[in-house]
Amino acid sequence: MGDSKDLQQRRRDRLRYQLRRKSVGRPRLSIFRSGKHIYAQVIDDAAGRTLAAASSLDRALREALKTGADKAAAAAVGKLVAERAIAAGVAEVVFDRGSYLYHGRVKALADAAREGGLAF
Repeated sequence: MGDSKDLQQRRRDRLRYQLRRKSVGRPRLSIFRSGKHIYAQVIDDAAGRTLAAASSLDRALREALKTGADKAAAAAVGKLVAERAIAAGVAEVVFDRGSYLYHGRVKALADAAREGGLAF
């Protein structure tokens, strides 16, 4: 059996394959979660550009948050990326959770992005 990086890559590829089939031209809200921070990008795969991005490293969020690695930080990043995406003219996205389970910080970010006005 492969090591954990191989399995993680296979899960990510499997999910992105399904997203490409179902996205119908919508941009992708991609999540990256590290041990200390959480990052989110709205990516237009057809053009190969990032339309909006936010992370727990943003200056305004960093000062307001206790840590970048909890559900509160994820919710703040979700609201911020939703605001920036709507300002860029994006209202509908497909949610790319990567190889992470839809649980905890990933779920908190997704729920906050929905509250912020993104539809997925």
